[in-house]
Amino acid sequence: MSATLIPTDPERTIEFEFVRATENAALNVLPWLGRGEKEKADAAACDAISGVFDLVDIAGEVVIGEGAKDNAPGLFLGDRLGNWRAGAPRFDIAVDPIDGTTNLANGLPNSISVMAASQRLAGDPPAMQSLMSFYSMKLAYGPEVVQALATGLPPIGLDDPLESVLGRVAEALGKRVRELVVVMLNRPRHATFIAEVRRIGAALRLIGDGDITAAVAPSLPDSGVDLYYGIGGSPEGVLTAAALKALGGDMLLRCWPRDDAERNRLRSELGQNEADRVYQVNDLVHGESAMFCATGISDSSLLPGVRLTGSKAITHSILMRARTRTVRYIRAVHDLQYKTIHLRSLHADRKL
Repeated sequence: MSATLIPTDPERTIEFEFVRATENAALNVLPWLGRGEKEKADAAACDAISGVFDLVDIAGEVVIGEGAKDNAPGLFLGDRLGNWRAGAPRFDIAVDPIDGTTNLANGLPNSISVMAASQRLAGDPPAMQSLMSFYSMKLAYGPEVVQALATGLPPIGLDDPLESVLGRVAEALGKRVRELVVVMLNRPRHATFIAEVRRIGAALRLIGDGDITAAVAPSLPDSGVDLYYGIGGSPEGVLTAAALKALGGDMLLRCWPRDDAERNRLRSELGQNEADRVYQVNDLVHGESAMFCATGISDSSLLPGVRLTGSKAITHSILMRARTRTVRYIRAVHDLQYKTIHLRSLHADRKL
């Protein structure tokens, strides 16, 4: 009897290349940690990520990344990753080479290198939803809240009063409201939200940058975070959605125009209903395929940062797949006397 051939799962074949890319990005930006050079750090991370994929047999297109090129370094919409060999599996890719760039430049915690990907079959529309606004209003919560909503907890809405939202989250988690921990970016635009959370009595953890880590935290066990709330970058929202799809959490997201000009542009190009649409995880990352990986650069609630010990560098990464709900934590020890990374700018390997 002839053996039955089992089709190869492209995700399983290339998932660790994504980890290698974020690891190399984290290692390549270390010389810029605390140096006040955001653009040079971003360029180093992009160079390392692109260099890894120059050697990988996929056809990857950046569908969530940075906007129009203005002589700044970056991985931009439409950029190609992989060798694009005929027959190579197609992936839509979301990337933030450094989430928390300001933190990294200032030598502060909460910076990571992060990527997400979703397989795109021939003839299919994009696997990830590209958002036309620079910012979005977001509310992210974990699997326990998802389960409670599915079994009768009254729905949570972005326009609901914060007191109502926190009350329902507390009920889902079996906590009192004053036991909840809410994470929010410390921004002037959040002044009203900050005052309201404090009036209600929940604990508030304000962060300076890096809202992917913050929005994923409520879906991770033992993170100490129950809810993420506030206005942050739209591309970061899609990256977060890929992680939440693998963790069983969810989020609500709606475009948040910065001014009347952006509001009018969104209404003109999308229509009023679409501009006001509230997205959830499955609206932002379509289908079953979703991978998320990140490597810590400086310490965060998601991952420890890079540790240097003598001639060794220790990195900590997380890798998730939605199809299997597998979450891997990867601790790697790199011997800097031997470690090389492939850089696109050199078309060659370089020792660290």
